[in-house]
Amino acid sequence: MQPWTAAGGLIGGRYRVVGPAGTGGMSHVIHARDLNLQRDVAIKLLREDLLQDSGFTERFLQEARAAANLLHPNIVTVYDFGHDAGRYFMVMEYIGGTDLKTLERRRGVLPVSQSVSLMIEVCSGVGYAHRAGLVHCDLKPQNVLVTTDGHPKITDFGIARALTTIRPDESSSVVWGSPQYFAPEQAAGGPPSPASDVYSLGVVLYELLTGRLPFEAADSAALAEMHLRAVPRPPSLLNPEVPPALDQIVLKVLAKEPSARYRTADQLGRVLSTFAAGVPDRPQPLRPIPARPRHDPDAPTTLYDTQPPPPAPVDWLGVGLGLAALLAVGGLIPLWLWACLLYPTCPLR
Repeated sequence: MQPWTAAGGLIGGRYRVVGPAGTGGMSHVIHARDLNLQRDVAIKLLREDLLQDSGFTERFLQEARAAANLLHPNIVTVYDFGHDAGRYFMVMEYIGGTDLKTLERRRGVLPVSQSVSLMIEVCSGVGYAHRAGLVHCDLKPQNVLVTTDGHPKITDFGIARALTTIRPDESSSVVWGSPQYFAPEQAAGGPPSPASDVYSLGVVLYELLTGRLPFEAADSAALAEMHLRAVPRPPSLLNPEVPPALDQIVLKVLAKEPSARYRTADQLGRVLSTFAAGVPDRPQPLRPIPARPRHDPDAPTTLYDTQPPPPAPVDWLGVGLGLAALLAVGGLIPLWLWACLLYPTCPLR
């Protein structure tokens, strides 16, 4: 790490370095303090060798501007980007938790309900980006950060797409840095699409449910062939807790043809939400507490009773008087008609 990026160094004239926050195949991440706004930020410094390609630099700036317009609770917010000491950097929201891959390693296979809940939120963020016309291209657990209160946030929007401009001889070592999650059309060299992101989300969900990847191989070429040809095992074969309905959802997402999958992350999110509404371990509504007998003076009051109130007794005396009054009034009507007809001036004549 260069001296200006060490603890206490200053980046861009306003970001004081606190320390390293992580590293990856394309960048180094630094925890820093924004001196102007007095808040913690994460700064992503791109690898120096990537910046030697003018096509990548231009595309990175274009994608960084697009990512900066994504404002969603499940997407890491981009605050700023700039150039300092020959390095381009991107300033982002600082997440104090961990990434989804680390969470998997610590906890093992997550419960089905928790895995689905996380993926619904991830789909919400990715779907928002799709509606804005931005495809991630490199969705994987390492690019999903999990906050301290358990909510996922997606990072690195646009960076993988910018890498498509680098030279072909570099693509295998950079773009193919995470081929376990790439869609078949990406493995075949085709352009990514929202359906490609959906496939990657399916691989992530498969891994959350089973602790295993759907395809594993010794090298990226063999792995690409498996994505193109092999049929994944249903997750329930590795985790009996996975119900058949979720098996069907995952296998549809991992279809080889993009047209056979859910077209967007929004659509996948809606399907998972419908599934989550019917899983057996969902929270059950509270039931009313049975009321104690009313003659018990020590019984606490309740808002409502579980038994309907007893029917009120029939007032037979009132019923009899009502019938007598009806008969009395009804009997006077014929008498009045007969008396009226006896007189010549009766209006009924």
